[in-house]
Amino acid sequence: MSNTADLAAAFLDACKAKGILATTAESCTGGLIIALLTDIPGASSMVDRGFVTYSNEAKTEMLGVSEATLARHGAVSEETALEMAAGALANSRAGIALAVTGIAGPDGGSAQKPVGLVWFGVAVKGNGPVAEKRIFDNRGRDFIRHETVRTALGLGIRALNAQAAP
Repeated sequence: MSNTADLAAAFLDACKAKGILATTAESCTGGLIIALLTDIPGASSMVDRGFVTYSNEAKTEMLGVSEATLARHGAVSEETALEMAAGALANSRAGIALAVTGIAGPDGGSAQKPVGLVWFGVAVKGNGPVAEKRIFDNRGRDFIRHETVRTALGLGIRALNAQAAP
């Protein structure tokens, strides 16, 4: 399943099979994940809401990401991705949250956090959030953002498939 629209449909199908709603907490993708999901007819029965938290203030205000976490680890970190996913779940009616925070470029990278670095957080109600890191090739901002969307959906499908049936 390489087509992003197919991944989005498969993610929503998995949500439907589990009887849960989905939410997103997006930074570097700026709402691309939730837009893709809501492009699908009937998505309203599986999507609760999307949080676009591009700034640190938005992450804190909308998701409850700790200012201490942001100061200590930065917006692009495992800790922030975990708090984003948990906060999206806590501030919605969803049963699964997909969170992304990264450096899409062309600016903003460093030796420690290069352009292409993305942290993913996935939280499923009843389980603690998990995070994964990817470093995508710096083939441009659009490439990084679209690979981030594809990866987040794949991680969501994997998390849902690991859950017991309702």
